[in-house]
Amino acid sequence: MKQQLKKLGLIMAAAAVVCVQTSAVVVKVPPHVKVTAKKSNWVNLFDGKTLKGWHSFNKTTPVKNWTIIDGALVCLDAAEGDTGGDIVTDKAYTNFELEWEWKIDKGSNSGVLYHVIEDAKYHSTYATGPEYQIIDDEGWPDKLEEWQKNGCDYAMHLPNTLKKVEPIGKWNISKIVFNNGHVEHWLNGSKIIAFEAWTDEWNKKKAEGKWKDYPDYGTAKTGLIALQDHGHKAYFRNIRIKEL
Repeated sequence: MKQQLKKLGLIMAAAAVVCVQTSAVVVKVPPHVKVTAKKSNWVNLFDGKTLKGWHSFNKTTPVKNWTIIDGALVCLDAAEGDTGGDIVTDKAYTNFELEWEWKIDKGSNSGVLYHVIEDAKYHSTYATGPEYQIIDDEGWPDKLEEWQKNGCDYAMHLPNTLKKVEPIGKWNISKIVFNNGHVEHWLNGSKIIAFEAWTDEWNKKKAEGKWKDYPDYGTAKTGLIALQDHGHKAYFRNIRIKEL
């Protein structure tokens, strides 16, 4: 009997040790409980029918140089140059994923900007907002520098070899990711640019390039999304954003 009790005691002690060792690392969730990570929902920035949610940069007058054609938001050939006709979202954003589809006509130039600040002292959206460049690389009448070409973080960072643009008149899919200074440009399913904003390298690029005379370029951590009117036709649809 004593031997049996001793054996039983050893078994119980071993079981206790197993419980102590495993209880700290094993957590079983009942099968009827669904565990999901909290995620922000995608929000459409364009309803396909109206300019609701958008207004002209630094203006309160009605938008005249953008219209809706076949469910797309279209920049007309309004000859406003590169400063006068941009439209911006009514809402400002900090960290986000921004996706959209776009196409352009032959020889067209446009872009999508973010963290844009409205103020009378800024003559353009690009005075503050970094730009995802959209341009006809082949059909532009003048020779383009590499930092001016499609997909660039304009005048700052160049796309990699994964860049693939659909022919003129065909729809492309683009995405910008901005998350606490980490920035990505995507084009047709490929990540073509990734960099960190506000680093020593970033500041050096800014100080030595096109933005050396724009002290507030890229410094805002929150701002508006902008679509650029560069005096050429450009088409946008399925514009949506997810805050991070």
